[in-house]
Amino acid sequence: MRLIRGLYNISSAFSGCVATIGNFDGVHLGHQAILQQLKKQGEQHQLSTVVMMFEPQPREFFAPDQAPARLANMSEKLQDLASFGIDYVLCLPFNQKLRSMSADQFIQTILIDGLQIRHLIVGDDFRFGCDRTGDYQLLQSVGEQAGFSVEDTKTFELDGERVSSTRVRECLTANDLAAANKLLGRPYRMSGRIGYGRQLGRTIGVPTANVILQRNKLPMTVVYAVKAIEITVAACNESQALDRDGNIIAWQGIANIGVKPTVAGTPEPSLEVHIFDIDENLYGKRLSIEFCQKIREEQKFNGLDELKTAIGNDMKVARDFFS
Repeated sequence: MRLIRGLYNISSAFSGCVATIGNFDGVHLGHQAILQQLKKQGEQHQLSTVVMMFEPQPREFFAPDQAPARLANMSEKLQDLASFGIDYVLCLPFNQKLRSMSADQFIQTILIDGLQIRHLIVGDDFRFGCDRTGDYQLLQSVGEQAGFSVEDTKTFELDGERVSSTRVRECLTANDLAAANKLLGRPYRMSGRIGYGRQLGRTIGVPTANVILQRNKLPMTVVYAVKAIEITVAACNESQALDRDGNIIAWQGIANIGVKPTVAGTPEPSLEVHIFDIDENLYGKRLSIEFCQKIREEQKFNGLDELKTAIGNDMKVARDFFS
């Protein structure tokens, strides 16, 4: 899969495509149904498949303080999309110019002139253009004259309820991990490169790996039992690292996701992972952290001694869970 940033970077060799447009935050079951249909249409038309998205997401542009936490950062999203065999991701900067573009201009400039669209898949509630004036009916009308077809996907439901990124986020906030995983169709995870933190964990005998999150908000603040899996990323494609015997490199541990109120108390989100029974330098490596079982809420303690005691209890709970 290839990432294209900006319409001007589309190659002249890029001729015709089937495409879909959306945020694809979390790539949940509803998104997966769209991606599977996109892949099917690409094979039928013998054309490249394109997922178009915006950065920042529109809600982050219009009201950054009120925008919800992302389920996945850009890197995680690209890795999930690549796993479905998508050919291209077109990421357009959502700025004042794009925000002011009329629906007709959007169709002509981006879909027709830019992508040379042949088939477009959109959600049944898709809106676009300045003041959200563009809709499925407009796309159909223009498409009939311009030579591209449009397909709307019906709402994807699970247990009688619409699957959405909002629902996944609500489940995580409520610490209903099982429900979130069901909507995602896989365990919820976060990934990032291990960087240098303040190394306070070492002073209390509990060294932690500081996972660089690349996100401004978190969907949850909690202590979890986790699996940490070493991964490698080439371009947009993620793969699990293997040892010399061909086994996946993975560990068990505990993770605090939040703002570290006892030792930091800043709004900057962090993911600190203590990995059990490991004697290895992880700095610079990339880990995927799979959340397995809630242990407790993140809380502020009266000093490092209380924190050390709590972490000891967390470790016992996690080891019991994994045993």
